[in-house]
Amino acid sequence: MTAVSEGAEAVAARRAVVPPADRGATRIADRVVAKIAAQAAREAVGPAAPGANQPHATVVVHAHGAPGASGGTVGAAHIRVHLELDYPTDIGARCRQVRRHVAERVGALVGMDVPEVAVQVERLHRTAAHGEAHGRTR
Repeated sequence: MTAVSEGAEAVAARRAVVPPADRGATRIADRVVAKIAAQAAREAVGPAAPGANQPHATVVVHAHGAPGASGGTVGAAHIRVHLELDYPTDIGARCRQVRRHVAERVGALVGMDVPEVAVQVERLHRTAAHGEAHGRTR
């Protein structure tokens, strides 16, 4: 029993010697951040228009030199979100909503700074007005 207690004391002594910032870092892959950003864009856009593709995102993560509060290196995620919207809609307002929501969710879930969220609208889907015929008219 003496060896076990001495081992625990040795581990505690080593932890006291190595500061938390020097113990290691957690690196979150760009692909994971992109998936979180795409999910956040889907949450912000709401249900997709019929025939529309789901939003998807690409991410570039730049590491800063300053250690973060958890001991890891803080990164900045530059995000580009591609989406399709229904039309007519206020495109500018929808893009602001997506940009704000993606930055908030990625910042909260991953702990990275998000200085840039570029929203690219790839396609607009016309929604039929009430009473309007579906399909082609002559």
